Amino acid sequence: MKSIVEQLSPTRVKLNVEVPFEELSGDFDRAYQSLAQQIRIPGFRPGKAPAKLIEARVGRQAILEQVVNDALPAKYSEAVSEGDIKAISQPEIDVDELVYGEPVKFTAEVDVRPEISLPDYSTLSVEVDPIEVADADVETELEQLRARFGTLAGVERGATTGDFVSIDLVATVDGKTVDEATTEGLSHEVGSGDLVDGLEDAIEGLKAGEKADFSTTLVAGEFAGEEAAVTVTVNSVKERELPEVDDEFAQLASEFDTVEELRASLRDQVSESKKYEQAGAIRDAVLEELLETVEFPLPEKTIDDEVEAVQHQLVHALGHDDEQVGKFLEAQGKSREEWDAESRTEAEKSVRTQLLLDAVADAEGTEVDQDELTQQILMQSQRYGVAPQEFIQQLQNANQIGALYADVRRNKSLANIIGQVKVVDANGDVIDTDAFFGGAEADAEDADEKAADADE
Repeated sequence: MKSIVEQLSPTRVKLNVEVPFEELSGDFDRAYQSLAQQIRIPGFRPGKAPAKLIEARVGRQAILEQVVNDALPAKYSEAVSEGDIKAISQPEIDVDELVYGEPVKFTAEVDVRPEISLPDYSTLSVEVDPIEVADADVETELEQLRARFGTLAGVERGATTGDFVSIDLVATVDGKTVDEATTEGLSHEVGSGDLVDGLEDAIEGLKAGEKADFSTTLVAGEFAGEEAAVTVTVNSVKERELPEVDDEFAQLASEFDTVEELRASLRDQVSESKKYEQAGAIRDAVLEELLETVEFPLPEKTIDDEVEAVQHQLVHALGHDDEQVGKFLEAQGKSREEWDAESRTEAEKSVRTQLLLDAVADAEGTEVDQDELTQQILMQSQRYGVAPQEFIQQLQNANQIGALYADVRRNKSLANIIGQVKVVDANGDVIDTDAFFGGAEADAEDADEKAADADE
C-alpha cells in the first residue's frame, strides 16, 4: 500500500491511498467464508460452497464492494500511522470506482492537530484571590453544624423562609396533566429555590391544608418551554429548632469539650477548604493565561462536529421537535441565532483547550498509568452514584475509555507545568504551588478532585 499526504490547510490533510489488489486476498478469504455460512447452495454443506459458486450467486462486484468496505478502516488507519498524521476528527472518505483485479484507490480528508508553539512557562504569571478566613465563614459552618443536629417541629402559622413543608404539586398545560411536574408528599425547604420558578412566592404564608395557584415555564420534558398552570397544596409546615451554641453542643456535635475549641477547628476546616478552592482557581487561571498567550488555527470541521454534538443533546431530549426547541430557547431568553453563536463559542474554547493541553502533554512527555486511570474512574463513578464496574461498562459501550484517558492526561500535563508559572495573590504574595501540585512532575488528580469537591 502507498499513500501520499496532501496538506490542505494547517488543520486539514488529504490522504491519497492506493491499495494493491493482492493485499486484499485475506479480506476476500474472510468474505467468502462469511458468505458461505449464510448462503445455501444445493449439494454443499453450510460453509463448504466453493468461491466460484458464491461469486456466481452474489456477484463479483458485490463481493468486491463488501471486501473494500470491510477493509477500509484498517487501511485508513495504516495510512494515518505511516504518514504520522495526528488525526482529530472522523475522516471523509471517497472511494474511486472499483474494478476487480485493479488497485483500490481512495482519498480521506481529516482534521489534524495544528503545529503549536508553546511558551516558556516561567515567563507567565497569574493572580488569584488570597486565602482569607472571615468570622462569618466560621459562623456559616457552625450554623450548618447546628442544622444537622436540629429538630423539626410542626407549627400552625403560615410557611416562611427556612421552614420545611410537605407539598403536593399538580401541573397542567392546556388542561393536560404534566406527569413529571406532578407529585405528592414532596418535602421542600422554603426559600431554597431548588424547584420550579414561582413556587416560593406561592408557598409563602400558606398554612397546612391551604393551596395556591401559580404559573411557571417548564424547562424539561415533553412540555419544555411551555407555560404550565400549577397548584400547590401544603400538607404540613415545620420549623427547625436549633440547639444552643454552648459547650454541651460542642461535646454533642464534635470531639471537643468547648465551643472555643470547636470554632478553632471549624476555622481550620474553612482554611483548608479555601486552599483547595485556591488550587482550583490557580489551575483555571494558568489555563486561561495559556489560552490567551498561545495562538494557533482551529480545525473547522472539528468545531462543527463539537457544536452538533452539544446541540444534539438538547434536541434529542426534546424529541427532535423544532417547535419544542424554539419554546425552550424562548424560555431561556435567547434566540436560535444566539444559541448557535454561544454553542460555537463554547465549542471553540473546548477544542482549543484540548489541542493546547495535548500539545503540552506531548512536550512534557506526560503519561498516565493504570492506577491513575482507575482512580479517575472510581472518582467519577462515585460522583455519578454508579458502581465502578457498571461505570466502566458504560464507558466501554460508549467507546469513551480513550476520551477519559485523554482528559486525565490533559489535567496531569497542566498540573505538571503550574510549578513553572509565577502565581501571586491579590496582595502581591507569591504562592507556593508545590503544596497543591507538587512541582513539575506532580499528578494533578488529587488537587483537581478536591478543588471540584470545594466547588460543589
